[in-house]
Amino acid sequence: MTSPVATAPDPSAPTPARASRSAPRLRAPRRRHSADRPRRSLLLTLLTSLVVLYSLLPLVWLAVSATKTQEGMSRSFGLWFDGDFALWDNIGETFTYDGGVFTRWLLNTLLYVGLGAGGATFLAVLGGYALAKFDFPGRRAVFAVVIGAVAVPGTALAVPTFLMFSEMGLTDTPWAVIVPSLISPFGLYLMWVFATEAIPAELMEAARIDGAGEVRTFFRVALPLLAPGVVTVLLFTVVATWNNYFLPLVMLKDPDWYPLTLGLNSWNQQAATAGGEPVFHLVVTGSLLTILPLIAAFLLLQKYWQSGLAAGSVKE
Repeated sequence: MTSPVATAPDPSAPTPARASRSAPRLRAPRRRHSADRPRRSLLLTLLTSLVVLYSLLPLVWLAVSATKTQEGMSRSFGLWFDGDFALWDNIGETFTYDGGVFTRWLLNTLLYVGLGAGGATFLAVLGGYALAKFDFPGRRAVFAVVIGAVAVPGTALAVPTFLMFSEMGLTDTPWAVIVPSLISPFGLYLMWVFATEAIPAELMEAARIDGAGEVRTFFRVALPLLAPGVVTVLLFTVVATWNNYFLPLVMLKDPDWYPLTLGLNSWNQQAATAGGEPVFHLVVTGSLLTILPLIAAFLLLQKYWQSGLAAGSVKE
């Protein structure tokens, strides 16, 4: 009877200890403790609620007051409805009062926004792209000028602009409002910062190697990548031009060229003139109609606006 022959262990065979060391370790799921959960602050919630209330209260008053007649605005509480619901009558009277001049003011505002804000956005995109992706003499000087222009309020430049346009014979014309609106230092700076991070230099070099010129590279490669920033700048310039009051007040005398802001103010001042008819209900209704396009623009372009503001804030 033969005894079994003991064989030497294979050094390449994995041992249990070696197998346990070579096997990938699975990370145990982290238990969420109560200390990891964000704590709720009663004081912060209260302060946030006060800010929201402070922001929405004027809008609530405007919407409620637009449903009242001229007499109903004086005999009822400001934050509650009157017995007569006159919203649709007020809207109709707003568009027909004084020969339908409200429609003319609305078209003027659309003209100023379309040419002024649209042109300002286009120039800001071109300038920001050039400053971000091209190196040329005087680049730092341009940066200093742009930063300084952002710090200067527009009202401080209204009177010098009026004197310059008066010498050129452009006052009391639409160009007196459109041309100054084409300059947006903040939009230029925002597009400069956005284009620096949004457009890879390697992508531009690849387009140039493939034979694309600078114009084609901008419109076919860079501009699609700049879309969130373009929408962001467009929203800012549209709001600034739509709500612009001081510049048209200085530049315009003819009521036919008034924007909505200046036209509604002229209606509001009618009660202070001799024999003037108070039309505060039309002023309130017109103000409500004025802010509706801005609210719609923010709601429709909200995702582009938020992504544009957050661009460049995360480092990859």
